[in-house]
Formats: sequence, C-alpha cells, structure tokens
Amino acid sequence: MTVTLADVAARARVSPATVSRVLNGNYPVAASTRERVLRAVDDLDYVLNGPASSLAAATSDLVGILVNDIADPFFGIMAGAAQTQIGGPGDGSGRAGGEKLAVICNTGGSPERELTYLTLLQRQRAAAVVLTGGAVEDPAHQAAMSAKLTKLADAGTRIVFCGRPPLPEGDALVAALAFDNRGGGRRLAEHLISLGHRRIGYVAGPPERTTTRHRLEGHREALRAAGLDAAPGEADGDRGSDDQDRLTVHGPYDRRSGYEATLELLRRAPDVTAIVAANDTVALGACAAVRDQGMRIPQDISVAGFDDLPFSVDAVPALTTVRLPLFEAGARAGRLAMGKENPPPGGIATIAAELMIRGSTAAPRG
Repeated sequence: MTVTLADVAARARVSPATVSRVLNGNYPVAASTRERVLRAVDDLDYVLNGPASSLAAATSDLVGILVNDIADPFFGIMAGAAQTQIGGPGDGSGRAGGEKLAVICNTGGSPERELTYLTLLQRQRAAAVVLTGGAVEDPAHQAAMSAKLTKLADAGTRIVFCGRPPLPEGDALVAALAFDNRGGGRRLAEHLISLGHRRIGYVAGPPERTTTRHRLEGHREALRAAGLDAAPGEADGDRGSDDQDRLTVHGPYDRRSGYEATLELLRRAPDVTAIVAANDTVALGACAAVRDQGMRIPQDISVAGFDDLPFSVDAVPALTTVRLPLFEAGARAGRLAMGKENPPPGGIATIAAELMIRGSTAAPRG
C-alpha cells in the first residue's frame, strides 16, 4: 500500500502542512519537530515526489553511484568510468538527450550511510543505482540492504553491483559484476611461493568486508596447497591456523594502515621474507615501513599489492600486484544501469584478475 503524506503526518503527530514544510525546506520548523517528521518518513519509507518534470514517469533522470571513498583511485576509476556511460554527450546539439545525471554518493565505508543514500535516491525516484566495492558481511545490514534494494527495484530503479558479490537474496539486481578477488589472491601467493618464499606476511583490509575475506581466502588456499599453512616444525592444523593469524594484520585500506600494520607484522614475525598488502595503497605504506627498518625491496624483503592502481608501475621498485579492470568494469556497470547492455546470464559475471609481476618481488636471499 502506498504511503501518503497524511500517513507521515499522523505518525509524526503533526499537520500535513508541517510535513510538507520539512520536506521542502522552504519554511522554518523547530528542530525537534523536523527530527520527528524525518523519523516518520524513514519508518514508513515514504517516497517524496521528485521534480515536476519526472512526475509523469516512473523514474527521474538521476543515477546514484555509491562509493566508499571517492579519494581512493579504486573507487574513483570505477565511478568515473560509469559516469562516461551515464552522463555522456547526447546527440551533440547541447540539448539533453538520453543521458542521465550521475551523482556520486560517498559513504565513507559506513553501512548506515549506505542505507541513507539509498533512501534518498528512492525518494528522488532514481533511474538507476550503481553500488561499487566490497560489501559489509553483517546479516542485519544485508537484510536491510536487500529490503531497500527490492523497494527501489519495484519502483523501476535499475540496481547494478560493480566490484561486489550479490547479496544472499539478490533478486532485485539487474546485474552483479564481481571481481575474482579470491583467484587473484591465490595467484599472487603462488607467485611468491614459486620464488621460494616460505614465510609470507599479510596486511589485510577490514575483516568485515567481502573483498578482504575473499583476497585472504585465496592467499591461504595457495599456502595450504603448498603445505605452508603450519608453523615451522609443526604439522598440527590448529597450530597452523594460529601461525597464519599471527602472520596477518588487519586494518583500513589506506597508506597509514599499511605502514603501521607492517611494523606490527615485522615485530611479530621478523623472519618473514615477503609481505602481501590488501591493496596498492596499503602496499605503499608497507614499502615505507620496510625501508624505515633499514631493509631493501626486494633484496631483503618482497612486497606485493592488489588492484594495479595507476601509481603502481611508478613505485620504486615497480609494484608486483594483481590487476583488476576497474575502468572496464565501471563502464560496463554504467551501460547496464542505462539499459545499453544486456545483463550477463543469471545476472552475475565474475571478472578475471591478472597477475602483474614487477620489480618489488624476487627470490629470498639465503
């Protein structure tokens, strides 16, 4: 049943005129009253009419692109590529054609902010929503996301995931473009093992993120296959698990985290001969920490990253990493959001990761 402005007014115990004033922002309203109205809007999932030009249509000309951190090249590249397909030039006349207005929504990695943006886009009758990057693995948040995305889809909004796996209940999706993070993590570890590394440290991302878990799982799969999941001199599986935990330090996906986590890792296990970082930005911090400890890369210790961000090849030495086709994935997500491309079979596509071997990894000295 459609929720009306009168329903919101009754829930907030105010007049419909007061609700209208709060939502339109064109008249001063007491802060406590405004908060009560907005809470009622959220509780009832009231959808505000969009601009007058869109009232005759099911959706508006707005497309939302949700990112964790627009300053992070990982998200900036995907968002920029999606925008080329969403807000690109029309017929060359300077008049608005079939393109939409793409709006970047920076969540700061907050699950609550992610849901808030989806609510705001729902109220604006967004034509499409593109969600980028890994998801939070919290059952309550996943259930809230599934419910919110279903309501968006029911209202005609196209939902596309770019760089994240589908939710357990993903019927609302047009498509999910998921990176092969697990496969990339496995191939990177296999490369280091083939060089002769046996003690490999891992600077991981936040433990609650799907991207973190999948990359770390791939890394540990390679270690198990090579018989390196136990501590030196130990064959017991429990001790092996403990040792891998000791060789893993979690933190945010930023340079500072890479620096501090690497110092902690070297304190815990000074015998490591290689360090794998959660992404290339974290790897830069790891490289700085290694150098500050008086060690050389790769002569004394190898360092590797993930994503193949633009600066990776310009690091000194150039960073061995795993390339994800971020621009290509973002552009494809934009086409799917605009209905320019048919969804993949089953709505899910796994995008391959490519190992890029450069100068920051070499055989351990010994």
